[in-house]
Amino acid sequence: MNIPLSPVFIEHTRSLMGEERFGRFLKAFDEEPPVSIRVNPFKHAVATEGDPVPWCPGGCYLSSRPSFTFDPLFHAGAYYVQEAGSMFIDRVLRQYVHRPVTMLDLCAAPGGKSTAARTALPKGSLLFSNEPMRQRANVLAENMQKWGHPDVVVTNNYPKDYRQSGLRFDVILADVPCSGEGMFRKDEGAVGEWSTQNVEHCRRLQREIVEDIWPCLNPGGLLIYSTCTFNSQEDEENVSWIQSQTGAEMLAVDTCPEWHITASLLKGEEQMPVYRFIPGITRTEGLFVCVLRKSDNGMAEETMTVKGRKKKAKADKGGRKQQKLPPLPAWLSGQEHYRILMNESSVMAIPEAWADIYAAASGLKILHAGITLGTVKGKNLVPSQSLALSTELLRGSFPTVEVDYKTAIAYLRTEAVTLPEGTPTGYVLLTYGGGFPIGFVKNIGNRANNLYPAEWKIKSSHVPDTAPQTGIIIDDNI
Repeated sequence: MNIPLSPVFIEHTRSLMGEERFGRFLKAFDEEPPVSIRVNPFKHAVATEGDPVPWCPGGCYLSSRPSFTFDPLFHAGAYYVQEAGSMFIDRVLRQYVHRPVTMLDLCAAPGGKSTAARTALPKGSLLFSNEPMRQRANVLAENMQKWGHPDVVVTNNYPKDYRQSGLRFDVILADVPCSGEGMFRKDEGAVGEWSTQNVEHCRRLQREIVEDIWPCLNPGGLLIYSTCTFNSQEDEENVSWIQSQTGAEMLAVDTCPEWHITASLLKGEEQMPVYRFIPGITRTEGLFVCVLRKSDNGMAEETMTVKGRKKKAKADKGGRKQQKLPPLPAWLSGQEHYRILMNESSVMAIPEAWADIYAAASGLKILHAGITLGTVKGKNLVPSQSLALSTELLRGSFPTVEVDYKTAIAYLRTEAVTLPEGTPTGYVLLTYGGGFPIGFVKNIGNRANNLYPAEWKIKSSHVPDTAPQTGIIIDDNI
């Protein structure tokens, strides 16, 4: 093992795990980390290769790590590259959430757990996906748009902002910032940043985050607390503190022994329903998860579900300037079920079912919501990348051209592309891999203007000659 682990970390972790388990953990540093992806069922994507991730439908392990950056299907949102342990959120939600809910993923960037949550939530649910750091929040917004589901709001706020907003949720995922011990095998930078002082700092920060967000959880609602670290201070001790402070109930998640998920490592608390994923024992990186249910003391507290809430203000008083909308083409399936709004020059489609909740969230920094249809330029509406990648795009509303790998990569690099002779002029949807949309161009006859977002483009100058092989295809029976 060449990774220079701190002697203090080794001492603490060996004491916590025990000699046999710690030995298996250390051995994992000499092994290649597993590679896993999760397909997007909303885009009818399936994986034809790889072992399944047992706790997540649609998750699978790959035999090697391809260059995902150069796979157009990755940029099309056909799948998400995610560490297998993090897919456990799917298991939690499918066990405990069986009706439409509003959910908040509080520390969501880059979007792995949010896309997993959006996949597992019942139809009719609404997901708020939040990231406090602006640069990371922009990445989150990009990835959520690529996933393509319309019932999503992406925000750039701190937990205290949510507390002040008055919004209430049925489920809150708090994948809190941590000391990152579980990522040591993949991130040597995390190794160098580790210290007992940082562990203590994280422990305190995590409690502050929970204190800020707890009032936003409806009575009877779920708090899913998770870290990617091993120490008990940030894990068992913190969830015990949450329980003691709030009276919350810890909930067990159904698992199978062959998954090799580890129970509590806190002495005397071995029966605590917490779930540890440890490299060398589970086929994952490090993760800790605990599910807590907020007690209902019989107090009549207003809840916010996708069916709506008592409104304190009309939807058009959300602080967003209302402008005259241009004539709108029929670009969405069921467009009559959307509320069309303008935000500066952008035209947005917000599902009518939660438009009032969107208005109630107007005090937050919203980076994305619903579907951005396009941008007004003069008398024209230029279709957006959000629309191209949306699962609600009405197929047939644009001429479509299926492109090969070379053309797809050129498009994703924001380079000029050549369309087949006879392609109609105007806005054209490019697809790849048998029908996965990747974006729009404007065909003006002698050339096609590339409309791919510059901030999303592939920047690497080295492009492989052939597409990475991930075994992703379309199954229209999904």
